[in-house]
Amino acid sequence: MKIKIIALGKIKEKFLKDGIEEFLKRLTPYASVEIIELQPVEIRDENLTDKALLQEGEKILANIKNDSYVITLEIEGKQLSSEEFAEKINEITISGAGELVFVIGSSCGLARTVSEKADFKLSMSKMTFLHQFARLLLVEQIYRAFKILKKETYHK
Repeated sequence: MKIKIIALGKIKEKFLKDGIEEFLKRLTPYASVEIIELQPVEIRDENLTDKALLQEGEKILANIKNDSYVITLEIEGKQLSSEEFAEKINEITISGAGELVFVIGSSCGLARTVSEKADFKLSMSKMTFLHQFARLLLVEQIYRAFKILKKETYHK
């Protein structure tokens, strides 16, 4: 399966980069995973947040193919257990989607146009995380999902 993670902003902390790289390496037997980092739009005036989100949305949508299954990470999304998340990935794989795309927005959220493009909206937790942490948590959960689907041992 081909998986794409579209995220706004770069990972700055070494420990996060190392963690993400470790899980990407572990994922290689199961899926091809590509991370696309997009530059967030700088917001100097809070009144221009919607305009910035629209600009970010255009960048995001330009990286999504028509036959992609899109999962956005959103506060209002559905929370899943690791087992339910694994089953969701299995359903998407069986459906024959060209690729699975996860979208992590900026600190201001996602443009409505991106949210509307989503086939599924996922919330990682009721807690708030730094967007950089969300990327690490996401790649770990994708890895865990494949381990669950293959019935392979992994830390519980």
